[in-house]
Amino acid sequence: MLGGNISGNFRGLLDFRGAELPPRVLTAIKGHQLQSEILIAWAQLLVGGTWSILYAVAPKTAAASALIEPVPLALGFYMLFSVLRLVLAYRGFAATWFLSLSVLVDMTILMALIWSFHIQYEQPAAFYLKAPTLLYVFIFISLRALCFSAGFVLLSGGAAAVGWLIMLYYAMSTSTAPDMGVTRDYIAYMTSNLILIGAEFDKVIAILLSTAILAIALWRARRLLVDSVVESLAHRDLERFFAPEIAHQIVSAEQRIEAGSGEIRHAAVLECDIRGFTPLAMGMDPGVLMTLLADYQGRMVTVIQAHGGSIDKFMGDGIMATFGAALPTETYAADALRCIEDLGQAAEDWKVQRQEDGLEPLNVGFSVAAGPLVFGAVGDRERLEFTVIGEPVNLAAKLEKANKAEFVTALSTAQTLALAQDQGYKPPALLEHRPARAVDGTVEPVDLVVLLA
Repeated sequence: MLGGNISGNFRGLLDFRGAELPPRVLTAIKGHQLQSEILIAWAQLLVGGTWSILYAVAPKTAAASALIEPVPLALGFYMLFSVLRLVLAYRGFAATWFLSLSVLVDMTILMALIWSFHIQYEQPAAFYLKAPTLLYVFIFISLRALCFSAGFVLLSGGAAAVGWLIMLYYAMSTSTAPDMGVTRDYIAYMTSNLILIGAEFDKVIAILLSTAILAIALWRARRLLVDSVVESLAHRDLERFFAPEIAHQIVSAEQRIEAGSGEIRHAAVLECDIRGFTPLAMGMDPGVLMTLLADYQGRMVTVIQAHGGSIDKFMGDGIMATFGAALPTETYAADALRCIEDLGQAAEDWKVQRQEDGLEPLNVGFSVAAGPLVFGAVGDRERLEFTVIGEPVNLAAKLEKANKAEFVTALSTAQTLALAQDQGYKPPALLEHRPARAVDGTVEPVDLVVLLA
């Protein structure tokens, strides 16, 4: 399993405040780690394949009677190990000890491959010191950067430096002929099998400095990765507590959002409410009550969001949603009335389902009002909330209560209907109009439209 196999890779990882990161953040980072390991495994397989092709087309000078050729053996072992690592990476296995072993195997096989050149080509040991294959060391070191771990980079570079020093020692200890050994003449070094100590130490220094620079860069990048993952998860959590459009505004705001900031929007406000819920809830077990609300809200919210609505708030059994406020649109009223049609069907399906389950069927009332309103942030410096304020908000709440007086399921106003029709809404043919009706809380009579009887 992902969590068990790579649990050690980020254990003890600290965030920028010095506190240990939550397990869900670590799990997200481990997911990035596993994806990186798959990329590294493919890259290793590509490198091994490249070596094999280059060896296959290169001229061979080994004696025909030689029973064992070291280069093909080293390449074969490396290819087998690379395939094994790729299979394990796809199966989610990326334990720290195995990744560390992989680093050491990479460098060991590379050094063994370079060492074998003097045997393969029947030359003194100093011959391999000039092999350009050493450049693959930097490829292996840089590959470890993909997993955003400075530790693996340092291990890789350290193993390469130690390996090359061992190779240098072996070459010096076996160079006993007069035309071999150590020299200070650069031209002689380049044109013979003599060894220039300074040149070999330059290689080691280049390996160590490259490793250190890359490790420092990775340490900084690792902090950025952690910050990015934390912010990404925070964004997802915001979308659970706020409408996605509002969460996006919070995350992408160019300036700090302050209480009192707002703007005029033309939008529609939709209200949902369960009939007779208050007396029902008073005698209900808390767990059963919350399960009922979750079922009801899940059904309604799905429909609202499918029509482009944004949930403004949950008020017990009440749901307040807006169309065109958080995310401006030219069809806000039409979208809201189309949503009412599907909400009515969802409420009816819920009622039938409860009856089939032997539970008390519940009725849901709806209302819609559209017009100009203010969309913005309210609260204080410590806690803010996006909300809508204006006549459509108040009227939608009053219309929802008027459903009971009118003995209907969903109400709107003739003005909202006309606006929705201008925006492309096609109402049902038998839509009922009730002009000049008294609505509790309003001064003037309201021309009502029955959306759902």
